[in-house]
Amino acid sequence: MRPAGPPAEFPGGRALFRLDPAVSHLNHGSFGAVPVPVQEAQAALREEAHADPDAFFVGAPDRIAAARARVARHLGADPDGIAFIANATEGANLALDAVPFADGDEILVTDHGYGTVVAAAARRAPITTVSLDPDLPDEDAVRETVLAGLTPRTRAVVLDHISSPTARLIASPRLLAELAARGITTLVDGAHAPGMIAEPLAGAADFWFGNLHKWGYAPSGSAVLAVAPEHRGRVRALVPSWEDAHGFPRSVENRATADYTGWLAAPEGLDLLDRLDAAKVRAHNAALAAHGAALLAEIPGLSPLPHTEGLAMRALRLPPGTAETQPQASALRERIAAELGIRVLIWGWPGGGGIRICGQIYNRPEEYERLAAALPAYL
Repeated sequence: MRPAGPPAEFPGGRALFRLDPAVSHLNHGSFGAVPVPVQEAQAALREEAHADPDAFFVGAPDRIAAARARVARHLGADPDGIAFIANATEGANLALDAVPFADGDEILVTDHGYGTVVAAAARRAPITTVSLDPDLPDEDAVRETVLAGLTPRTRAVVLDHISSPTARLIASPRLLAELAARGITTLVDGAHAPGMIAEPLAGAADFWFGNLHKWGYAPSGSAVLAVAPEHRGRVRALVPSWEDAHGFPRSVENRATADYTGWLAAPEGLDLLDRLDAAKVRAHNAALAAHGAALLAEIPGLSPLPHTEGLAMRALRLPPGTAETQPQASALRERIAAELGIRVLIWGWPGGGGIRICGQIYNRPEEYERLAAALPAYL
């Protein structure tokens, strides 16, 4: 059923971004967008680095630690238990390297997992892939399907917190607790969680890694890895640095003369979200995504997928024969962008792919209406 009406435009939302007004950006979940105040904060940090490189880089480790503490407060995390990283895929590699796999151990993944994260798992141990039907009706069905895929050799499980293509909760606190009770190490890809959900670390995974640059309004290349206390001593930087002696998290964060300005500006994005009223932003974005999904569901052949309430992303299955492979999905995505000036995610799936839309404070209801009016010609 279509909601009673679209949400009102978020006050001042569009003015906070420098997005091309000729493009409808309905795909915030892929790359995010950096608000102007955060862009300006990062620009000021870059000017500082250019003005006195010695002072900037000598002081960088302590400033990163202070920025990390601010981010930890927003996430409800132990500031000594998280580290800045570039993205969720880096977090997956650091976490997997810290798991002491033995001969015969296996890693369970799902077919919703992000490609590079699954590839990282496959480098460490044989993987077992659980197929999650996009039409699984609820969280319990997802949980039961994952648990049914365990084998006596399962040492670790890599799960999406919120699945990228189907925009639903997978790594629920209940599922993580049941895996922990079986002695299985849990690694959670929280790429979409910071900023979109209020308590991203509530599930208490052994390792959790999430991007700040999507829903947390941070600059690109800003993410965090959270590690449970019993695993921190085994986390080693992918490349040794002069901070190695300090151990996690400082050893992971030091990158010599890397550009640290994104990490240092990352707390500004989460602070901005709080000033806007994070709960209000989340509710608005979820309502926008629901409005867009309801419009698309009226198109013959499109079917809405089960979703998790409160998320700012929604997904629908496309008609059979459409986007059945990822190359077909990518071609359709780029054709819609080039011909309509609308950015969405199209994902490939056997028997018919899917479309994912997002809601963000810079979006307007009429953008989804335009997509719904034009999309039938592309199916």
